[in-house]
Amino acid sequence: MGLKTFKGGVHPYDGKELSKEKPIKELKPQGLMVFPLSQHIGAPAKACVSVGDPVLRGQKIADAGGFVSAPIFSSVSGTVKAIEPRRVATGDMVTSIVIESDGNFIEKGFERCDDYTKLSNEEIITKIQEAGIVGMGGAGFPTHVKLSPKQPENIEFIIANCAECEPYLTSDYRSMVEEPNKLITGMKIILQLFPKAKGLLGIEDNKSDVIESLQTLCANEPRIEVVPLMTKYPQGGERQLIKACTGREINSKMLPADAGCIVDNVATINAIYTAIVEGKPVMDRIFTITGDAIMEPRNFRICIGTSYKEILEAAEGYVREPKKLISGGPMMGFALMDVDIPTTKTSGALLALSEDDVSKYETTACINCGRCVEACPENLIPSRLSKFSTHGDKEQFEKWYGLECIECGSCSFVCPARQPLAQAIKTMKKIVLADKRKK
Repeated sequence: MGLKTFKGGVHPYDGKELSKEKPIKELKPQGLMVFPLSQHIGAPAKACVSVGDPVLRGQKIADAGGFVSAPIFSSVSGTVKAIEPRRVATGDMVTSIVIESDGNFIEKGFERCDDYTKLSNEEIITKIQEAGIVGMGGAGFPTHVKLSPKQPENIEFIIANCAECEPYLTSDYRSMVEEPNKLITGMKIILQLFPKAKGLLGIEDNKSDVIESLQTLCANEPRIEVVPLMTKYPQGGERQLIKACTGREINSKMLPADAGCIVDNVATINAIYTAIVEGKPVMDRIFTITGDAIMEPRNFRICIGTSYKEILEAAEGYVREPKKLISGGPMMGFALMDVDIPTTKTSGALLALSEDDVSKYETTACINCGRCVEACPENLIPSRLSKFSTHGDKEQFEKWYGLECIECGSCSFVCPARQPLAQAIKTMKKIVLADKRKK
């Protein structure tokens, strides 16, 4: 029987050999820590500290701004120096809390729970909400909302996104190698909320060692199954993962819960373990710094709020001057102009490349080869959607299902004319969705 997968997709150079064998190393920050109040989908958090206040590691510094929001916690002990706009990875200026670390990392007291099975569903959801857990592998959707579907009895599958299909990134891999019990226990905690559900660990087959170890660890877990997946990008996309693991399909008008599924990534499930068992809020995460321009590619456990610059210095800086800096991976990450920006709950990697493979090619006319259509995991016609975008034709863009694009970049990757298809479609999606919000 063949490996499970989805239609379309591409096979970019994965670059994971640079950092996949590098164990997770603790990184204790020394400089100023910056905590943007908007690190998630939904309402920004509201500062609950003032300039001059002393803070402890693990102390809440911002309350959730609503139900679809999440609180923020200091990852260091020190003093609040400012509450002011700071630039983040997307280029936006976001109101942020600036804390000067005292270097001592004095923690607020945390209460462990050695038997989570005695907790009620309401207690588990409340602990997840109060810990500030959001989707830590993507857009940062508050996890307590995701785990509170309108019809919980209809949830049949809890899918752990262990694919890590984005090239170069290895933080999830190292976590599964070094801390597999966090993933398994975190999955069991989620399954406790949904008695009818089965847990699926969807892992690409380029991680055969992890597949084998997790299968061994789950041998006596009847509700958890390891699902080997074909190595292909974007296998970790939510819709693609659901299709590969369950055969079910969703579109942009549906939530995974509509197909009886809930999807969380490795870092998020680990954070659930940390919150429920160790009683700790989201303060740290695993972070990959890699690329051929990095002197020592590494996987660090960072304190959220640490600057990319400080992580770069911990990796011994550049071996050569980079031509391209990316927050995240090369397919869906954000190009950076500067590394003097803070990490957030959703920051997973800094990629430094000595060549900018995109800018060195000249864009030419579409030759109607159809490669973008073959690559599109959503069965769209990217070349046509790109033309509608360029011409500002919102009506035709919607008619040809432009809003179904998941912005994976596969079309741009395979285009022989080097046309910025994904960029054009993504821009038009923003315009169309903004118009809909006005109505």
